[in-house]
Amino acid sequence: MKTNTVIGLILIVLGAIAFAYQGITYTKREKVIDLGPIQATAEKTHTIPLSPILGGILLAGGVLLVATSSARTV
Repeated sequence: MKTNTVIGLILIVLGAIAFAYQGITYTKREKVIDLGPIQATAEKTHTIPLSPILGGILLAGGVLLVATSSARTV
């Protein structure tokens, strides 16, 4: 397999994941109170949004790479 085909397939998979999940969510623990032996923590959820435009660009770029690499071998 050519490297362009492999990169194209990876871009297609990443584009599909970006469309499916629309963001990455993670939880972080933070200290709220620290008074000597007494400590209180809180879990806060943060989200990194992924634009559907990013997914579309990745998908289109992957399809373009796969199409052009297979057209050259014919």
